[in-house]
Amino acid sequence: MEWFKALKDTDPEILDYIKAELERQRTGLEMIPSENFTSLAVMQAMGSVLTNKYSEGYPGKRYYGGNQVIDQLETAVAERAKRLFGVPYANVQPYSGSPANLAVYFATCEVGDVIMGLALTDGGHLTHGSNGSVTSRAWKSVPYHVDKDGRIDFDELRRLVDENRPKLIWVGFTAYPREFPFEEFGKIADESGAYLAADISHISGLVVGGVHKSPVDFVHIVTTTTHKTLRGPRGAVIMVTAKGLQKDPDLGRKIDKTIIPGMQGGPHNHTTAGIGVALLEASRPEFKAYAAQIVRNAKALGEALKKNGIKLVTGGTDTHLLLMDLTPIGVGLGVFASEALDEAGISVNKNTIPGDLSPFYPSGIRLGTPALTTRGMKEAEMEKIGEFIADVLKEIRNCELPKDKEARQAYIKQFKSDIKNNRNLARIRAQVAEFSGRFPLYPELELP
Repeated sequence: MEWFKALKDTDPEILDYIKAELERQRTGLEMIPSENFTSLAVMQAMGSVLTNKYSEGYPGKRYYGGNQVIDQLETAVAERAKRLFGVPYANVQPYSGSPANLAVYFATCEVGDVIMGLALTDGGHLTHGSNGSVTSRAWKSVPYHVDKDGRIDFDELRRLVDENRPKLIWVGFTAYPREFPFEEFGKIADESGAYLAADISHISGLVVGGVHKSPVDFVHIVTTTTHKTLRGPRGAVIMVTAKGLQKDPDLGRKIDKTIIPGMQGGPHNHTTAGIGVALLEASRPEFKAYAAQIVRNAKALGEALKKNGIKLVTGGTDTHLLLMDLTPIGVGLGVFASEALDEAGISVNKNTIPGDLSPFYPSGIRLGTPALTTRGMKEAEMEKIGEFIADVLKEIRNCELPKDKEARQAYIKQFKSDIKNNRNLARIRAQVAEFSGRFPLYPELELP
């Protein structure tokens, strides 16, 4: 059956939006490191009759009838997660990463307890205690930082742990380009008695692919989204390790109760199915080759950027992402770079770098290689993409962020208007579209 026949007949306007987004994805370079392209199998599971069923509760303990099949599905997906990551417990119901992380807080902490996570401007995540998150209002957040080289400052971390005695420590990131030393964190948490939770949302595909060490032997809890390097749908998984159950044999049950009835209603069964498909795909040998290529591509892209005069935080990467430092061009220019790159068909995101004063006007760009690798690109393509990026950045060299806040808004608005007519960006965009066309995206998917 034609994929979108019913939608075409019912709502051609929505179909037009889908077609336009497919065209944007096909003709551009998706380089946001938290984005990827799922398989058609994952999308088919997501667009199935499973979306029709309400399933509050857990297998064998539902609030609604008619869940015989859903019980089998959810149990099977949880078992796949446990096997793939090597853990004794997994909850596959979280709607996304943020509620998954909140569930960890409520399962391990009382409101007001001290918690620690990597500072947002140093590459941490909002839900690890950032000032902009509810996690810093409900709990006393003491962030740790990176050193002048952009790597975790363990001397500071040990001092802060000794001084504050946190109940929960997060190890994880959204913009830290180096492999995380889970063993070091494990020792510190054990010595202090704190729970240690690893948020591996960015690297879970690299972990199961064998190109990033696993946190399982060193932490008590693992959380991950499923749509980044794991290449699944937008959902999340919470896992408890053997070490976590040794610390608290009731930890899994506490997490279950926090998810439902504590925070969520019925699970999204179609997403659960999509997660299951992604976990199966990630268990296959070809996924290991894919994960290894992600890292090779990221390293090659880093070298290409440096060759073109672009500065990188820590000088490179061990993972799937890189963080460009734009301060040699100017402070606070992340918004200009991201807008210019977007105009050229290259999707990235503005991002803080260590030492930045404002997340609203950051001096960095975060970019990565998972989606490019999914399309079949390799090291040679990274060389060309580095040239594209360097050419785009030439268009912001005369930008200067005004000191006055009102003047900033007017300046940025004018910049966005001006780049619509920038001939160099239009030329690069055409080159990017031609380049991307060599790596077909969903060739089987033809929309009416």
